[in-house]
Amino acid sequence: MLGVMFGAFLVLMFLGIPIAGAMITSTVLPTLMNASFPGNVNFIMRAMVGGLDTISILAIPLFMLSGAIMAMGGISGKLFDVFAVFIGKLKAGMPCAVVITCLFYGAISGSGPATCAAVGAMCIPVLTELGYPLLFSAAVVATSAGLGVIIPPSIPFIMYGVTTGESVGEMFTAGVIPGILIALCLMIYCIYFCIRHGEDKEKINKRVNALRERGYLKVILDGFWALMAPVIILGGIYSGIVTPTEAACVSVFYAIIVSCFIYKTMKVSDIWAHLKAAVRSYAPICLLIGFAIAFGRILSLLKAPALISAFLTKTFSSRFMFLLALDIVMFFIGMFMDTGSAIAILGPILLVTAKNFGIDGIQFGIILVTNLAVGLVSPPVGLNLFVAAPMVKVSAGELGKHVLAPMAFFIVALLLITFVPWFSLVLLGRA
Repeated sequence: MLGVMFGAFLVLMFLGIPIAGAMITSTVLPTLMNASFPGNVNFIMRAMVGGLDTISILAIPLFMLSGAIMAMGGISGKLFDVFAVFIGKLKAGMPCAVVITCLFYGAISGSGPATCAAVGAMCIPVLTELGYPLLFSAAVVATSAGLGVIIPPSIPFIMYGVTTGESVGEMFTAGVIPGILIALCLMIYCIYFCIRHGEDKEKINKRVNALRERGYLKVILDGFWALMAPVIILGGIYSGIVTPTEAACVSVFYAIIVSCFIYKTMKVSDIWAHLKAAVRSYAPICLLIGFAIAFGRILSLLKAPALISAFLTKTFSSRFMFLLALDIVMFFIGMFMDTGSAIAILGPILLVTAKNFGIDGIQFGIILVTNLAVGLVSPPVGLNLFVAAPMVKVSAGELGKHVLAPMAFFIVALLLITFVPWFSLVLLGRA
């Protein structure tokens, strides 16, 4: 029965059926094959409703909404100016400022594609005007936007917590240092590229001098409210003042106040349109999570996690080999499956095996999401490629050739995160 369930799921996926449809169809197969099977339709419905009846899941649409409002507020441009005025004249200063902007904007949006869209729309034209190659500029943005799902608050972290039962707050805490590590690796790539290919220092100095003529204080004050967004969101969570879901509520009100009344880049009447867009974006995710929870409960009845764990434990003789295989497999899965689907389906199943190898559940979540962040920019179907490519008027395939170099530096960070638990667990006091 277990083989039929997995086989049906793979066949439906191959035929192009949406993942949610393939998942729910394969979920009901056992009860159709055996009327006495305890996982009947009522069981499936209770599993879906019960799984979604959690306060943590509300953080997903709220962070989506605040990210959309912040994008309208021109937050990415103000963040970039703050970093550029300080490091713009250094070697690769401007591309590094883009990486840092993605890091900070990821702490606002919680989404890789949203970070790519907001930062790319503003920063790609700036980099090309300064003489950097067009495809290099787009590749840096597309790859750095992967930080949007690593640096908290991360929507994939929330999905992992909801589907596996691990603490969302601990995932947020654990993601800080891995996010900074990835950013540092990408900045090293930018420095390497600029040493090898050179920079137009005349144009760069002119741009930075124009910012500095405004005055450091004025640039900082102009970007102050943008800089404070991640400070308020993450500070509230880490201090224990608010839960992740409450922080998501705070981020929405903060985004509205900043965009409508401080920067005045959005009207109050625009909020309704963003609210509807957030609901439209969240509805498929909510459906997917519900189906994934029911899918997982049926697998549990069939003892699939225990069987798969026993197989993997027998196949891989050591923790090192399991982690290496995990990185390789998840790298390829990330090329063809979106982040949310991969987490919902594979997270609960593989977590059992990871714990059998003595891997902390939070560290495993960081490894899983980091792998999928690489997938966001991996050819042929990396979502960030499809977001960034139209901005530079090339195909996603063409841009994919130029992300291979920065992606290699991203993978170096991934390997460090995978095999050195300290990066994920030190802030939790479990390193």
